[in-house]
Amino acid sequence: MKKIILYIFIIVVLITSIFSWLIFSPTTKFQEKTNSFIITNTDKTSVTEVLIEKKIISNKSIFLLVANTMNIWEKLKPGKFNVDKGKNIVDIVRMLKSNKQTEVKLIINKLRLKEDFAKLVSKNFSIDSTQVMQFITSNDSLQPYEVDTNTVFTLFIPDTYSFYWNTSLRKMMNRLNDEKNNFWNKNNRLKKAEAIGFTPNQVYILASIVEEETNYNDDRAKIASVYINRLNKSMALQACPTIKYAMRNFALTRIYEKYLFNSSPYNTYRVKGLPPGPICTPSQKCIDIVLSAPKTDYLFFVANANFDGYHHFSSNYAEHNKYAKEYQKALDEYTARKNKK
Repeated sequence: MKKIILYIFIIVVLITSIFSWLIFSPTTKFQEKTNSFIITNTDKTSVTEVLIEKKIISNKSIFLLVANTMNIWEKLKPGKFNVDKGKNIVDIVRMLKSNKQTEVKLIINKLRLKEDFAKLVSKNFSIDSTQVMQFITSNDSLQPYEVDTNTVFTLFIPDTYSFYWNTSLRKMMNRLNDEKNNFWNKNNRLKKAEAIGFTPNQVYILASIVEEETNYNDDRAKIASVYINRLNKSMALQACPTIKYAMRNFALTRIYEKYLFNSSPYNTYRVKGLPPGPICTPSQKCIDIVLSAPKTDYLFFVANANFDGYHHFSSNYAEHNKYAKEYQKALDEYTARKNKK
């Protein structure tokens, strides 16, 4: 009788040990330090299939036993989760039950079109690109932010923002609007804008043009001064980047005269003043460059004929025309050599 009790005890200890090992030993089978998975459907079958596929768990039955025991299914929510290598089933179940989602980064660099923003959001979050487009092309949706479908990009200050994967588009836009307001309330930016006679939106629009003209910040400052001078004199901006935007062709390397007849309101050769909205999302640095643009008498600029990326600036058309002809000649020669290859 004692032997039977001993055998039973040993068996119970073995079963308990095996069960404990299955539950508390590392279950993850991926090689990376961290693995991510997304839950869209919270039913048992869908969740376990995702976890198996992503090599988060290796034993479906044990996972379901622990998950059922801990009663996670009523509290489980869709989202994106990160799991570190070496975690056990209890760790994973606790994470799901407490909804410890990982934050997803929305990195806004240079965007030109609304479609670019829609693709960026849909690529990283649960929001469909069609939903984004419907939102940012609706003045009713944008009304709370005091922007319209032309100026919506003024809400987007290039930076890195963190959201949960299933954050709603409205909450995302609210956050971006708050960050935009924080940006303008710092470093005397509102006062600087007022000092040059611009609203923040107008500064943003001008910065978007300057951003597209060159990559050199010292040149950007002079270009900003040219455009400010032109606006103050009620001259047409005649900004080539706005032609590219109007034509939706950002690969253009040369603006021919025939392009200047485009009827778009973004054609600053035909329409005086700033275009109705930004042509890209300018960097924070470029916005600050416009706000601190030097006072000059420059009214014209043209790319240097040596193609070094810089420009020659002039205060009179005769001088500008001389350098413009030099640049056009150099460009013609370069194009001819390229076509021969």
